[in-house]
Amino acid sequence: MEVILRQDVQNLGKSGEKVKVADGYARNFLIPQALAFAATSSNAAVLDHERKMEDIRRAKEVRTAKDLARKIKKLSCTIAKQVGENEKLFGSVTSLDIVKALESEGIQIDKKQIELEEPIRTLGIYPVLIRIHPEVEARLKVWVVKA
Repeated sequence: MEVILRQDVQNLGKSGEKVKVADGYARNFLIPQALAFAATSSNAAVLDHERKMEDIRRAKEVRTAKDLARKIKKLSCTIAKQVGENEKLFGSVTSLDIVKALESEGIQIDKKQIELEEPIRTLGIYPVLIRIHPEVEARLKVWVVKA
């Protein structure tokens, strides 16, 4: 039986490929798991439509991520922390602190999107990388000051 794969299947093929498989494998595994469907012209058209819709959705995600990146690049966050000797912080500035500072500016991001190279433990200005989308990243200027 010939089927068109909806998703990548290990040792079989990539999404969109037309492959020949055993009838039982197609009927009992691939089709019920929504990994493939029968190779007909109407099903090929459905797959093409799904791909176009997915491309549109991805383009919209990238566009909104780029808009958010532009907003973040214009900002600089100030985080006030208590300091001890030699102007070292008690603790460190974490990604959660940066998220809270951005929320006060009206920007919602997840703390997992913030990539700190090393913990911030002294006063100063630090560029912080924020991965908004796999294709879009922004640098935020973080000012750490005395409380």
